[in-house]
This record gives sequence, structure tokens and C-alpha cells, in this order.
Amino acid sequence: MQLEFHQVDAFSDRPFSGNPAMVYRLDAWLADDLMQKIAAEHNLAETAFLVREGQAWHIRWFTPTTEVPLCGHATLASAYVLYEIYKETAERLDFTCKSGPLSVSREGGRLWLDFPAIEAVEKGVTVEIERALNVQAVDVLSSNELFVVLESEQAVLDCTPDMVALAKLPWLGAIVTARGNQHDFVSRYFAPAIGINEDPVTGSTHCSLIPYWSKRLGKSSLTACQRSARGGELFCRLEGERVKIGGNATLVASGTLMLG
Repeated sequence: MQLEFHQVDAFSDRPFSGNPAMVYRLDAWLADDLMQKIAAEHNLAETAFLVREGQAWHIRWFTPTTEVPLCGHATLASAYVLYEIYKETAERLDFTCKSGPLSVSREGGRLWLDFPAIEAVEKGVTVEIERALNVQAVDVLSSNELFVVLESEQAVLDCTPDMVALAKLPWLGAIVTARGNQHDFVSRYFAPAIGINEDPVTGSTHCSLIPYWSKRLGKSSLTACQRSARGGELFCRLEGERVKIGGNATLVASGTLMLG
């Protein structure tokens, strides 16, 4: 069996920045353990698998070690592949996944994710969290992610977590964020518990970042930058109980996986 794959740098208009994702459009689902092995073989933060079901695309995402319930950058990459490689013509692509319905639309030269807004709840600063992240926190909130607010963009850049300690905390990963100097807000995301020490650009974390910063800055349209080594820029809108996350994408590789 041979499978066609495409590697896309999401949230970037050029190669070697943004967040790379591998995309497979399948005719039918593979066994779960085989998809996990394929994701481990590529060893990217996410590998996405797509199967058309009716008018929508069922999408699943795998890190090198586990399946995850939601992933923004690999959804953006998947929509880019469907549009640019497989010549889908609809202005909006609908997806189904474990987290519910999602969509990606083309607007103004960008791709826009339509994801659920997630309200993080106050948790309070603890020594355990500050030590794991090696930071002084202004505030700590919680959703399915640990959400830590820092004093400045420089504090976000300077964050050097203890990955072993962080992996032991009861969250998928940890967001650190602050007001930005040239963007409304900046962030970084660490998830050693699921095999990703630092994710370059994370669409799904903005499901909680956008409502948080929208409320604090008093605006519904925001610009964001994830300050990883590769970096990526995101355009954000809060629309009721949904968030819109806009970005660019760049194809960097295509090939064939040989399964014998």
C-alpha cells in the first residue's frame, strides 16, 4: 500500500517558519495503531488524517506519541492541502472531530479557522506551577491546558520550563502569555506530557487566549504572535461562543509513504 502525504508550514507565508504538519487524505480509515506509527515516523508535532464523510471531512490528529482531541495548525494545513492539492472549490470546508464541528474558510487571502471559544477559569498561582515553568506568574487559569499570564513579552521569551516537572502536572500542556510589544498578545506552548516540549505555533490554545485577551483589552479583533524559535503570526476574532483564527500556509514537501 502507498499513501500520498503533504507537509505544510502553517501560520507562515514562507518555508521553515510557522508550525509544520503532515497531512494524509485517505479514502478510508487506517487502523489506529498504524496511524500512530505513521505519526511517530514523521516525528512532527502533528500528523492529520482526513476521510470524507458526507459533505464534511472527518479529521483526526496524532502527535508522535498520542492522538489529541483538537489541533489548529494541522487543521489549517489540512484545509490548505484540500484547496491547493486536491482542488476543493467550496469557500468553506466543514470538519468533524472529537471536539465537535469545525470549519475553515477562505477570506481575504487567508485561511480562517472557526473553533469553539474556551473560557479558562481562575486557579491561582502556586509554587509548584511557578517552579515547573521557572517563572513569576501574574495569574494562573485552567482549562484543558494550564494558562499562565506573565508580566511582559520578555518574560515569555525568557521562559525555560523544567520539562520533567511540567509533564507531571495534570494538564495536556502549558500556555504562557503576556501583552505583546508589536502584537496585542504573545504566547508560547509547552506539552512534554504528549511528546511536544515546545510547539512552534498552536491554533487550539488560541481558543482560550482569544476570549481572555479580548476581555482584558476590550476588543474583539486582535493580532497575536507565538514566540517560539520558528514563530508564527495569527489574526484573531472573538465571535460570541466561537473564535476565528486566521493565518497563511506554505507547502514544503510532498511524497509517498511505502507500506509494503
